[in-house]
Amino acid sequence: MSPLDALVRRAVVCISGPAAGYDERSAGYWGSGFFIAPTWVLTCAHVVGKGGGAVWSGEDAVDVSWAGGTSAGTVRLALPAPDPPGAAFHRWPAPDLALVQVPEAADAECVWLADRPGPFSGARISLHGWSLETGTRSYRPAAGQVTGADGPLMLLRGERPVEGTSGGPVVDTARGAVIGVCKARDEADPTAGIAVPVTALHGLYELPGGELLHEVISAHDRHHLHRHRALGGDSSWIDAHFELRANRFGGFDPGRRAHLFGRLAELTPPTTPGEVAALVDAVRHRKMLGRCQGLDEAAPRTWREGVGLLYEPDETQELMAVALYAAKVVAAVRARGHAGDAAALRELGDWVRETVEPLIGVRQEVQTILDGSGPVADASWPRPRAAVRVVIRPRSYGDRHPWEVKLDFGQGEVTGLSGDDTGTVRGKLRDALRQPIAEALGRCDVGDEPAAVEFVVPRELFDEPFHTWQLAPRRTPEGGTDPNGLPLGQRRFVVVRDLLRTTMAPTQEWQRRWAGVAEGPPTAVPLRAEVAREGAHTRRGESWHAAYDRLSGAAPESVAVFCGPVAAGEGAEAMDAALAAGYPVAIWRSLAAGHRDCAEFHQQAEKFVAAVRSAAGLDWPVRSLRIRTDDPGLQDPRMTWGRSIVLLYDSPEQLPEEDGPIREPCPAPPMTW
Repeated sequence: MSPLDALVRRAVVCISGPAAGYDERSAGYWGSGFFIAPTWVLTCAHVVGKGGGAVWSGEDAVDVSWAGGTSAGTVRLALPAPDPPGAAFHRWPAPDLALVQVPEAADAECVWLADRPGPFSGARISLHGWSLETGTRSYRPAAGQVTGADGPLMLLRGERPVEGTSGGPVVDTARGAVIGVCKARDEADPTAGIAVPVTALHGLYELPGGELLHEVISAHDRHHLHRHRALGGDSSWIDAHFELRANRFGGFDPGRRAHLFGRLAELTPPTTPGEVAALVDAVRHRKMLGRCQGLDEAAPRTWREGVGLLYEPDETQELMAVALYAAKVVAAVRARGHAGDAAALRELGDWVRETVEPLIGVRQEVQTILDGSGPVADASWPRPRAAVRVVIRPRSYGDRHPWEVKLDFGQGEVTGLSGDDTGTVRGKLRDALRQPIAEALGRCDVGDEPAAVEFVVPRELFDEPFHTWQLAPRRTPEGGTDPNGLPLGQRRFVVVRDLLRTTMAPTQEWQRRWAGVAEGPPTAVPLRAEVAREGAHTRRGESWHAAYDRLSGAAPESVAVFCGPVAAGEGAEAMDAALAAGYPVAIWRSLAAGHRDCAEFHQQAEKFVAAVRSAAGLDWPVRSLRIRTDDPGLQDPRMTWGRSIVLLYDSPEQLPEEDGPIREPCPAPPMTW
C-alpha cells in the first residue's frame, strides 16, 4: 500500500444504521463515506437516505465507523433531500451529496480535497470504500480512469466498483487529491461507474444553513496545516504531495500551499463567487493571461479556490501569480474592516512578504498592495464584475420560448452559463429562470453596487414585468428581509433590449442617437404624438410613417416615452417606428392600455428624463421610482404615473453576440501534484 493509499484508508468510513456499525456482518450496513475535516464526513445522500425519515429530521440516526471507533452522526446538509422527510426517490438525482457531523471524531484523518475545478477527464484514479460483498465488511480499493462527463456526473472506467463503496472518495493519484464521490456502478458494464465531482459541493452553499460549508472547508485547511507542522508521527498528505513531486522543493510547493491555505482559512469567507473571480481576473490580466475558460463555470466560493485557478506549468510564474492574488485578498478583506480579520490578515501578509522576497517581478507591486499606498481599486471591488444577460428567443416547439443566461464582461466578451433550447412557456419563464439568474448574479456581484440585468427579448415580451421578478422568498427564516427577495428592478438596474437588433449591424441612426443620450442631457419625446396631446388613446392614432418622420426629426438626445404597453397594437407600431429611427432608450408603462392620465404621465416623464445628465444617470432614478411606486400605502398622486415603468436601454456598442470569443482554457496544474 502506497503512502497515499494509507492516508485515504484512514479517512474512509463505514456508514450504517444505529448500532449496526459494531457488527461486521450486519445487514444494516448502508455504504461508505470519508472525512473531509475533523468531525465532518462527506458521502452520498442516497447512502444515508437508507435510514428513512429519522435521518432527515435532524436525529442522530447514522452510525459512522472509522479507524478511531464508531459514533453517532447527524446529517446537517444534503442535496437533494426528500420532501417530506419520509419520502423516497426512485433514483437519487444529482448531486446526491450529504454532509454528516460526527462530534466524537475530532482526531480523524481527513482527505485532501482538490482545490481547482478540473477538468478531470483523463485523470488516473483510485476508488475507495467498504463492502459486505464477501459476507464480511472489508476495505475494497479499485483503480481506473475518468473518461468524461455525463451532465453533472463523472464517468469512470476500470476495476468494477463493488456494492457498498457508494459514498467513498475518488482520488486523482497523480495529484494526490480527492476529485469526486463514488455514486453508482453500471450493472450492464462491469468496468464502468459514475461519480459526483467534488465541485458539486458548491450546491450545498445554496441550502438553508449552507454557510456551514465555509466552516467545514476552513477546518479542512487548518487540519492539513496542523498535520504538516506536526513533528514525527504518521505521514501527512503534504508529505505525500512532496513524494509525488519526487521531493522537489521550490515554487508553489505543497508546504507553501498548506501554509497559504491555512492562513486563508482564518479570514472571513467571500460573500459571492464574484469576489473571488474578480481577484483572479485581476491577476490574470496583470500577467497578460486573459480570463480562462472554466472560471465562471467553477463559481469559486472560497479563497483557496482562487489559488487553484492560477496554477501554471512555469513554477516561478505560478508562485508570482499566487503571491499577487494573496496580496489582493489581503487588500480586499482589509477594505471590509472586520475587526475579527486583523490577526489573520497580519499572518497572511507575512506569508506574502516572505514569499515574494526573491520574486523581483512582483515584489514592489505586492508591497504597494499590502501597504495600501498605491492604486488597489481592483482589490477593493469598486464595481460589478459583469452584467447578467438573459436572452429569451421567439416561440418555438409550439408556445415555448428557448432561453439562455450569459455574463457580459464588456468589449464584446460574453460567456454562456445555462440555457434551455426546448424552451419554457411564457407563464413559466419566471420560475424557470429564477435559479439560473441567481447563480449568474453570484458570479457578477462584487463591491457595493449589485450587477445589472438585461433581458434581450422579442418585442412580444417587451411588456413582461421582468423588473418585478424575485429570486428568493422576501423573508428569511429569522424574519429579516433577504435582498434577493426584493423585486429585481428595485435592487438592480434592470433593462430590456431588442432581440431583433442582435441580428443586424448597428445603423447610423442608432449609433448617432446613442452618442446623443450618452452625452446628454436627454429630453423626452412622445412615442405617439396624439397620446401626449389629448391625454388618452384615440381611435385615429398617428400612423407609422407619421411617427417615424416625427421621431426621426427629434434631437439625437431624445428618449421616447409612452403611457401604455408596446408589445401589441398601436404601441407596438410606434415602438417599431422608434427603433427604426435608431432610438436606444425608451420608457413606457407595461400595464394595459386605456389610461386616462396620459397627459399627466408625459408631463411627469418629461421632468423625470430632464433631471438626469445622461442616459447612464437613469439607473438610480428608475430604481427609486420602482421602489416608491410599489408602496401599497402610496398616497401621492404625483407618483402614480411611474407605476409599472419599463426601460429600454439598448447600446449599439455592446451588441449581444451569439457566441463570445474563444478564451484561454484554465491551465491544468503540473501533473506532479
